[in-house]
Amino acid sequence: MRTGLILGIESSCDETAAAVVREGRETLSSIVASQIATHARYGGVVPELASREHLRNIMPVVRAALTEANITLDDLDAIAVTEGPGLAGALLVGISYAKSLAFPLNKPLIAINHLEGHIHAVLLEQAQIQGDALPLPAIALVVSGGHTHLYLARQQHKSWHYKNIGHTVDDAAGEAFDKVAKLLGLGYPGGPWIDALAPHGNPAAVPFSFAQIKPKVYRKETQRHNFSQQFFFSFSGIKTAVLRYVQTHEMAASIEARRSTLARIPNPRAADALPLCDEQTLGLIASFQRAVVEDLRRKTFQAAETFGAASILVSGGVAANRELRVRFTAEAADRGLPVAFPSLALSTDNAAMIAAAAWPKLLASEFASPELTAVASLPLGT
Repeated sequence: MRTGLILGIESSCDETAAAVVREGRETLSSIVASQIATHARYGGVVPELASREHLRNIMPVVRAALTEANITLDDLDAIAVTEGPGLAGALLVGISYAKSLAFPLNKPLIAINHLEGHIHAVLLEQAQIQGDALPLPAIALVVSGGHTHLYLARQQHKSWHYKNIGHTVDDAAGEAFDKVAKLLGLGYPGGPWIDALAPHGNPAAVPFSFAQIKPKVYRKETQRHNFSQQFFFSFSGIKTAVLRYVQTHEMAASIEARRSTLARIPNPRAADALPLCDEQTLGLIASFQRAVVEDLRRKTFQAAETFGAASILVSGGVAANRELRVRFTAEAADRGLPVAFPSLALSTDNAAMIAAAAWPKLLASEFASPELTAVASLPLGT
């Protein structure tokens, strides 16, 4: 007898997560073991350390998810796990453990694309909170530390289909946030620090702009994927522009003083950095954030108009950014388009989104083979 219960396991980067979701709509548990403290001293994720932490955390995290849901493994209809994209070693920890549970119990194993998981984080909460599904087709912006992708998402019967209509050609938006925060002597991950400090600065202080992407880059991509140049993203240039601004305005000494002071504070937060930032620094931070958010907003709504989308959803870690939510919401209201974001808890990597994405695949009997392995650069859609 089907219970509708799926255990999701996520280990693509630096979060070890497990969750139990019923029929892709009801979250019974969601447990996340963060590795931020492990990687913060390096200003980014160290793959070897991430794999070790996943090995340490995965068994207790899965046990905690089952306990919180008040179920046993026997109650499950299936086990879902992230196949990719992500760090190969980290992914293999989750896949290996999922196999060790699924095959002895004769439970279906379902492989999930991490990017599809982020899309279903929004759909899951829409079903839980709103009760109504988003009108389709939808433009989905998946924007995080490792990804900046635009998808046209459709549903045919019970199956979901995705057309990748744009992506970053270099740094992801979240990666740019992290690198700029590190450059300015702030903490890791950089997104929340910049988000918290930006409201204290003038977003018009530094006139950042995005240069045209080189023709040889988009010509190759448009031939392969039928992309349009207008939906490509590039964030390496603005990162370099921030560096040049810092150098030109001789900000190195103040940055080093800020970095040293924050290093002496146990578990520093953005509030600790605010008194260490002068007007020039806050203006730089606010201008950087405004430029990135505006580029994401402009291209997402252009895509919605071009493809006749009936709604927009935004997911991934950068979807937690407050200015992004405000500006996307305002634009959507002006256009009469529904727009949806995940809660802050489901913006970052989690396993509830993996279990939710697995439900349509369970209904369609789309199961993984015993040879399932990690695919670090796994694409989503056509």
